[in-house]
Amino acid sequence: MFDTEIIEQLKQGNQLAFKKLVDTHQKLVVNTCYGLVQNREDAEDVAQEVFVEVYRNIEKFRSDSKLSTWLYRIAVNRSLNHIRDNKKHKWFQAFDDEEQGKNRELLQAKTANSDEPEYDLENKQRAIILKESINSLPKNQKVAFTLSKYEELSYQEIAEVMDLSVSSVESLLFRAKKGLQKKLYKCYKKKCM
Repeated sequence: MFDTEIIEQLKQGNQLAFKKLVDTHQKLVVNTCYGLVQNREDAEDVAQEVFVEVYRNIEKFRSDSKLSTWLYRIAVNRSLNHIRDNKKHKWFQAFDDEEQGKNRELLQAKTANSDEPEYDLENKQRAIILKESINSLPKNQKVAFTLSKYEELSYQEIAEVMDLSVSSVESLLFRAKKGLQKKLYKCYKKKCM
């Protein structure tokens, strides 16, 4: 079933079409949400909200863009709303969870049956530093970078999702990459690994 058929059937209230929509696009939506909220359970909750919004607002869908573009846009907006709404409340909990997670990862790396445990530990530390650096980017840079690198969207697709021009997307990605280079270089110079 193609997206146009799904849309038409959804507009007629067909429940099977909604199931097909979710089955077809769930991975895309959850991964997009996860790239922004950085928590699997929260990403799945936000993805559910995305599909509920699609179901409720299918009449508003303009067929001048692809269904996946509309889904990306809703997923990004819902994820950013989730981050904003939960930022203050979850900051302390996230800090505690992250510290416990780091300690657990370090312990797992130390006890792993690997030929080179220091190599595993180093890679995990690099991943944590990279994740923290990406999360510290300004909101639009983080969104553009996540859609580009994790979702592998083209500049044109990112522009449609973010409702920006392609040149604005190019600028956001350029600034995001420069910002990451600067942060990671400083970290490297300080030997934070």
